[in-house]
Amino acid sequence: MASELPNRFLTPEDLVEMFELPSVETVYQWRRKRTGPRGFRVGRHLRFDPDDVRAWVDSQLGEAA
Repeated sequence: MASELPNRFLTPEDLVEMFELPSVETVYQWRRKRTGPRGFRVGRHLRFDPDDVRAWVDSQLGEAA
């Protein structure tokens, strides 16, 4: 993943592209299991704050060390 995240709220599709995930279903599974980055709803659309995604990545790197 690039160190610079876009300066906008991210979509599940953005996460699929950034992390080379198999599908958006993986993102929704993370959400159901509460294992992925924190997301929020805008109407029926799921969005992610880039700062929350970065914090989640940093926490994953910390657990792997």
